[in-house]
Amino acid sequence: MARFRITTKHVKDTNGVRIEPGMSVEVVTQSMSNPVTTNGGQIVADAFYRIYGIDIKKAGCLNMVELDVERIG
Repeated sequence: MARFRITTKHVKDTNGVRIEPGMSVEVVTQSMSNPVTTNGGQIVADAFYRIYGIDIKKAGCLNMVELDVERIG
């Protein structure tokens, strides 16, 4: 199992969703691969919705340009 910290990089206000830099979530995955690019990033989208109540897919932020991924465990 691997643990990742995903953090937003930029301010973005799209489709009624506001993203601020520094918003971060932690996710645990079964694989060592990047959770943003695996399975359409669903685990990351779910974590942002659970913690912040925002839909980062709707905001167009579920990509490596907008998110920083760090493996922490």
